[in-house]
Amino acid sequence: MISTRRHLEYARGFLELSMFAEAAAELAAITAADRDAPEVLGVRADYHMQAKEWAELVAVARRCAQATPAGDKGWIYWAYALRELGRIAEAQAVLHEAEPQHGATCAVLHYNLSCYACLLGDHREARRRLALAFQMEAGWKDAALDDADLQAMRDTIKAMK
Repeated sequence: MISTRRHLEYARGFLELSMFAEAAAELAAITAADRDAPEVLGVRADYHMQAKEWAELVAVARRCAQATPAGDKGWIYWAYALRELGRIAEAQAVLHEAEPQHGATCAVLHYNLSCYACLLGDHREARRRLALAFQMEAGWKDAALDDADLQAMRDTIKAMK
């Protein structure tokens, strides 16, 4: 019998090669007793993210965030999946819930909140969030200039430091 750890290693390897059917098979082979383990949920979230299975990702990432609230991946994936489903206000609410724990260290949280604010028409809040993201990681500015979610603020972004 193959261990859960080994199935996860195989699944990660298949994901690196974009071999989704094989990764799914490895995840399905994990025993029922281990399927809700935080590490398993994390790899399942990676699988759904890469496979662009947004509804499935919402469910798995929510469970991942609840199982390990100290990790930011579950929160970020959960919100991102909601955004991909067009549920922008819900995505924003998820990251607001995560912000007390991750706001000081997670630039992508602020970057994604800027995207959601922009999509909801709150350009002032979007600019504020972008400034925080850029302060934490300057590389986000390049991403922002090409991000369709931030298109309405392109000139503002160009002028930001």
